[in-house]
Formats: sequence, structure tokens, C-alpha cells
Amino acid sequence: MSEGHTAILRLVGVGYRASVEERAGRTRYPGQKFLCLKLGYTHPVEVGVPEGVKVSTPQPTRVLIEGAEREAIMSFAGSVRLYRKPEPYKGKGIFINDETIKLKQKKIK
Repeated sequence: MSEGHTAILRLVGVGYRASVEERAGRTRYPGQKFLCLKLGYTHPVEVGVPEGVKVSTPQPTRVLIEGAEREAIMSFAGSVRLYRKPEPYKGKGIFINDETIKLKQKKIK
């Protein structure tokens, strides 16, 4: 276990983007970063990164979460996923690692 654990979040949807920023007055510990997500709401969603977890955005629609504890990484990824769960009709949402969903058909009269 020399390299640690990783999780990759995929943001699927028109206009969904992520960035990692520092916020001045909202930190819980020195040097805390925030994951800023634009998910179609009227405001950007800002999630504080917990200690021991490193977050980066290689692309605007991909979020790379790294750290030593797998449980901390996956619980953070799950809490971010709650803002936009994958929905089965259009296939939009936040997907963790290689998660896929089966798309449903529209109702036809």
C-alpha cells in the first residue's frame, strides 16, 4: 500500500464543471481547499475537502480524489455524488469510478 487509493468522479451533463479553489473565511484547518461544482443550480456548490484527502481536476468534468484511507475517499466521493445522482432517463449526474446505469425508455402512448 505504498501508492494509496484513488477515486475518479465523472461529471456528465451540459455545463457541469468542477474546480479546486481556496476560500479565505470558511476553512476548518489551515490550507483547506474546496471543491467548487457547477451542477446546474443557481449557485456553485462548494464542498470542503477533509484532512488526508487530496483533490485535483485534470479536466473540468473529471475530479481525481487521492489519499491513504479508502473509507475517507469513498465517503467524500459519496457525499459529492449526492448533489446530482445519476438519473436513468438522460444519463446525467455524477458517476464514481467506472459506475454505469441502464437507461430507461420514454413512455410512448
